[in-house]
Amino acid sequence: MAPSDTPATPRQTKAGKAHGRQSEKSAPPPSNKQKVQSAEVGTDILKALAQLSPATSLSRLAEHVGMPASKVHRYLQALLASGFARQDSASSHYSLGREALLVGLAALDAVDVLKLSAQALVTLRDTLNESCFLAVWGNHGPTVVQVEQAVRAITVVTQVGSVLPLLGSASGLVFAAHLPAAEVQALREAELAQQVAHPLADAKAYEALMASIREQGVHAVHGLLMPGVEALAAPIFDARGEIAAVLTVVGTAGIFKAEQQGSAAAQLRQTSQAISWEMGYRV
Repeated sequence: MAPSDTPATPRQTKAGKAHGRQSEKSAPPPSNKQKVQSAEVGTDILKALAQLSPATSLSRLAEHVGMPASKVHRYLQALLASGFARQDSASSHYSLGREALLVGLAALDAVDVLKLSAQALVTLRDTLNESCFLAVWGNHGPTVVQVEQAVRAITVVTQVGSVLPLLGSASGLVFAAHLPAAEVQALREAELAQQVAHPLADAKAYEALMASIREQGVHAVHGLLMPGVEALAAPIFDARGEIAAVLTVVGTAGIFKAEQQGSAAAQLRQTSQAISWEMGYRV
């Protein structure tokens, strides 16, 4: 029978609309839970791209995140479209895109070592019951910017704004070990000129000490800056792997023991590493 040219009746039209509505209902929009899960997968893939930088293949990326390659590929298409990933036309390898780099740079700009260290400094002071302070590299050398004094009758007083010697303090030596040699050379030479037969005037002795500080991760001094005062210092690194600050614990000899392998050193090392992690530093 040939199809009728008769227009659909209102009843037929309503039925068609109803059928359309049922079809739409059969494919409901993603729930909030599904959206969150999708976002988590997307961020996992972005983090994997960062960890496998500068570039990686689809198969290696899928293996790294523990997902089927087909699933990773679908998410990569969305990341490519949004500019968060890019694909090399020659190798077909994937890497972070321009938008991801902009987000990363914005995050780096927002990182503040003073803010990230504030609570950690208090916790370290409470744990050890010794004075703790944070120093950054200033125009004239290591400069104290945060202090948490020990709660006891006899304590070592350190003031915010104090500039510490490069070669005569635990903080200064840690900075010297991790900053570019050219950046500390003028200050080093000036301090060496102030003391006859300085123990670190010998270049080999100086380089050996710098290498030891970098290897140990924590440096201990005994009465170097002031007789009867012991100190432990550890570096804090930023996302670029550059030294951002030095965390130092100081105390009076006989009460505080600055032992490089002691419990205080372990606590200091753990705290400085935790702050470095918050700063974006990855070993």
